[in-house]
Amino acid sequence: MSEAKVIFSTHVLHPEVTHSLRALGEYRVASAPTPEAINAESAGAEIIVVRAKIAPEIVIREKGLMACVRHGAGLDMIPVLETKAGVLVANVPGANAITVAEHVIWSALALLRKYPAVNSDLRNEGWESGRKHSNDGRELSGRTVGILGVGNIGRQIASMSQHGFGCKVIAHTRTPANLSDGITQVPFDDLLAQSDVLVLSCPLTDETAGIIDQHAITKMKQGALLINVSRGPVTDEAALIAALASEHLGGAAIDVFDEQPLPSDHAFFSLPNVILTPHMAGITEESMLRMGQGVVAETKRILAGEKPDNFCNPQVWDDYRTRLT
Repeated sequence: MSEAKVIFSTHVLHPEVTHSLRALGEYRVASAPTPEAINAESAGAEIIVVRAKIAPEIVIREKGLMACVRHGAGLDMIPVLETKAGVLVANVPGANAITVAEHVIWSALALLRKYPAVNSDLRNEGWESGRKHSNDGRELSGRTVGILGVGNIGRQIASMSQHGFGCKVIAHTRTPANLSDGITQVPFDDLLAQSDVLVLSCPLTDETAGIIDQHAITKMKQGALLINVSRGPVTDEAALIAALASEHLGGAAIDVFDEQPLPSDHAFFSLPNVILTPHMAGITEESMLRMGQGVVAETKRILAGEKPDNFCNPQVWDDYRTRLT
């Protein structure tokens, strides 16, 4: 019987998923999701389950590494260029799309109804102080929701916005042929100018890094809302802070940041019209189970000598086979 493969996870996973991975090999979990712990404790790993950034030196160092399997969809946590030596990369796209879309809708409703101010003033100053914000509250129904990047998550946001609230949905995406019925593809400048609620759900690429900068924000409607469930560097944080402080933007819900964890003295914390969440838009008990089940399925395939279903770097297959056989 061959020796059990070492499966290393950067984070604790769903109990059912943990049980399944333990049945597949020698399962280890980082003592903390920090670069230092991951770097040291991933030594000897043959499968890495990725929920935190993997340093390039890990992929280069671990000669027996078979695959990095993303517990989710985004690949910015994996040094894909370094995998050219024959390390497989797989992910689990779509498993948390509903979860993120619900977070977006919840965020939009909360911002429109002035929830941050209502909650703070009710607790600190009393009933009437909180209630006064109701006069400025707005409804989501019938508004224009703009989506930058329409993959699995964007399609779910569009569906909930259209069918749940009767919103007009416009989008700017690199794959307009994949848009669902009722979503209108528009130029980027029109997306900015027409959106009452602008949702960022695009991947972080060279093209999207810094795309929401001061120039872009000035084109947005006075009082528009911005919701970022993409990646922090898609926005220019300084420009966003200025637009929120001046109330050119009516509010923002931000789940992802340039620096994570978000420093406790960051200017975002001082803004009353902002909802901040710690990169958790895609995390619920249900989505953790779905993503974990996808990881287990891909790990089984890889350990059985098969290609993963969601193979993100298929060009390395021949090198992988040569290196490990």
